[in-house]
Amino acid sequence: RLHLVTWNVGTASPPPDVTSLLQLNSLDPTMDMYVIGLQEVNSRITNFLSDLAFDDPWSIFFMTVLSPLGYIKLSSVRMQGLLLLVFVKHVHLPFIRDIHTHYTRTGLYGYWGNKGGVTIRMSLYGHTICFMNCHLPAHIENTEQRLDDFEKILEMQFEGENIPSTLDHDVLFWFGDLNFRIADYGIHFVRESINNKRYNLLWEKDQLNMAKKKEAFLQEFIEGPLQFKPTYKFDLYSDVYDTSEKKRKPAWTDRILWRVKNLCQHASKEDEFSAEEQTISVTLNNYISHMSYGISDHKPVTGTFGLELKPLLSDPLVMLNPEGEWSAEHDVLISYSAVPEFPSSAWDWIGLFKVAFRHVNDYVTYAWVEDDEISSNKDRKQVYMSAAEIPDMGGEFLICYYSNNFQSIVGISQPFQIQPNRTLMEKDLTQEENSWMQKPDNLESRDEF
Repeated sequence: RLHLVTWNVGTASPPPDVTSLLQLNSLDPTMDMYVIGLQEVNSRITNFLSDLAFDDPWSIFFMTVLSPLGYIKLSSVRMQGLLLLVFVKHVHLPFIRDIHTHYTRTGLYGYWGNKGGVTIRMSLYGHTICFMNCHLPAHIENTEQRLDDFEKILEMQFEGENIPSTLDHDVLFWFGDLNFRIADYGIHFVRESINNKRYNLLWEKDQLNMAKKKEAFLQEFIEGPLQFKPTYKFDLYSDVYDTSEKKRKPAWTDRILWRVKNLCQHASKEDEFSAEEQTISVTLNNYISHMSYGISDHKPVTGTFGLELKPLLSDPLVMLNPEGEWSAEHDVLISYSAVPEFPSSAWDWIGLFKVAFRHVNDYVTYAWVEDDEISSNKDRKQVYMSAAEIPDMGGEFLICYYSNNFQSIVGISQPFQIQPNRTLMEKDLTQEENSWMQKPDNLESRDEF
């Protein structure tokens, strides 16, 4: 299950709570993947420079919410105000490979990144998936410019060998503040239709719906029904449409569409094909806006999808586990085995992570698989970690194998316990007893703070 968010946050800071946005209280099964596309993240030069050095506040915010629930930030890409984040459950990590990111500037004739697209692609259980978060030009008269910019973004190429173009991915998700407006109708008719929940009266004049009928490259994109109010433009912290002097006409600017490659190919052949032939299918479970969020003049939109994949990969490239009892009192051992065709590298490493780790660099310590190897045969290899690197307090951890060639985690252990360092704890206890013995009896005479 995949939950996709698009939100133009209008340079605001994160809200206090995103439980409903991420559907964390849902009775349905938990999500396997979260894809979060933001536009107009604060990109003043001081913010942007500090965000280049460290994670930006929105990334930190979502990691803080999702990592305790067992999600890791798999990848992210930022271009000025555009930010795209992908989080996944740990269990899927060994089956996600070939992760690449890209950004395309379209603002100011391609020289400025205030408009454009940011993209993350990957192979998921052997199927190629691409996520594209776009912020297209504003204003009702700029439909052609929006379409031209999107075509330019679609033409981008990922760096690396044998990576398909965007339209050659098995599934492509396209979302963002696409800025399409409602043509022809006046503001009073639009608002009246919204008040009466007669959204269908507006669909045929929605510029994106109109373009999909005319433009061949858009016809293969699918969108769920717009059964929610237009998501732009609202007064801040309210569900009242724009009361400023400009009185912008409401519009469905914030959208989520998708395209399944094999459906397009089969449709073009105009022949019947059985469900068995289809190795991947996408089902939209819900497509809604979230009216309770008021930090921006846009309301966020989410799409929850079911992805049915016939796994083309069933075994991780590397299986690994901790050996024996782990504690900081002695060096510890990790044993692992790789499939025969695994292309290992001298730069591969095994990391020790807390169970609620945030991203691949959030390790406690690591060992190089070659430098720290202590035994090897054709079936299994052993790597050691020094006692000095093991956390004294103990707790629940897991170990992951990071492949330099794949630039991703290709093996992950089950969670396991590290025992607290008894020697250290006994020492602490003795020190505590000693300091207690040395405390003066007359405590009343001490100053109170």
